[in-house]
Amino acid sequence: MKRRTILQLAASGATIAALPGLARAATQAPLKELRLDYAYYSPTSLVLRRFGWLEDAFKPDGTSIKWVLSAGSNRALEYLNANSIDIGSSAGLAALLARANGNPIRAPYIFSRPEWTALVVRKDSPIRSLADLKGKKVAATKGTDPYLFLLRALKTAGLKRGDIEHVSLQHADGRAALEQGKVDAWAGLDPHMAASELEAGSRLIYRNVAFNTYGFLNVREDFLASRPAEVGKVIQAYERARAWIRANPAEAAKILSEEAKVSLPVALLQVKLRSDFSNPQPSSEHVKALLVAAPILAEEALVKPGADVNRAIADLVDTRFAAPFINKA
Repeated sequence: MKRRTILQLAASGATIAALPGLARAATQAPLKELRLDYAYYSPTSLVLRRFGWLEDAFKPDGTSIKWVLSAGSNRALEYLNANSIDIGSSAGLAALLARANGNPIRAPYIFSRPEWTALVVRKDSPIRSLADLKGKKVAATKGTDPYLFLLRALKTAGLKRGDIEHVSLQHADGRAALEQGKVDAWAGLDPHMAASELEAGSRLIYRNVAFNTYGFLNVREDFLASRPAEVGKVIQAYERARAWIRANPAEAAKILSEEAKVSLPVALLQVKLRSDFSNPQPSSEHVKALLVAAPILAEEALVKPGADVNRAIADLVDTRFAAPFINKA
């Protein structure tokens, strides 16, 4: 499927999905509860939760807001698939993996372009390159960007998943296992990765910002179709938080520091140096990133046999819905 075709499908699909909801919006009863996640890898969600802007936006409708902590993309996507939340944040490639395997989500908004993952070793480790990982224990959270980053990184060195011993641990546990010497390397995630660097002297042996897929705000497809006005309000609130972070990065880092219980230097490293909040509109840029990254999903047998990954990209990336709600400044 050509990239132009995928973009056309992403755009038309968004319009078709929204039409039934728009037609019903005038007669629907107000939503009783809106359920969404917050995550330490998404400073925007932390700012939004801290200031209560979403609660303010939905107060006239009597809608209560339920916040659920996502410890990683895998958790956010599990919650969406189980209908435990309506809106959740994840890495783009992790969202694609979920969509290709049947999780009915769409991504109408980009909360950041991060460099939130790299391959990490202890400060005294003899490991210096990707080739040195052969036969070693490497921690990574399956179903997340760090795990997929690890697989793509190994491929650049001519290695496969079977050439290492993968240890599946949630992000914070992966950091602990690395620093305690229980694993040889770790596919880290900020702020845990930044904390390990600054506080334990851990070293990044492989970085590649192009392998860090974007931060996607995902919505259950049925919720987007039936509640487009509510999704629009959420995006407007995210936009308010995004603008505030760009104007107040040090203050945003302070919120991250307090919420994630990391030092301010760690939070500043994540917010100011490893996060780009400039382009929230899903577009060909994000489609291209997924097209380039997608082959690893089939090569490593992470998607169901016969899954149409290109179609999943078209179904996932919603290039039209958020446009009216995004601040162009």
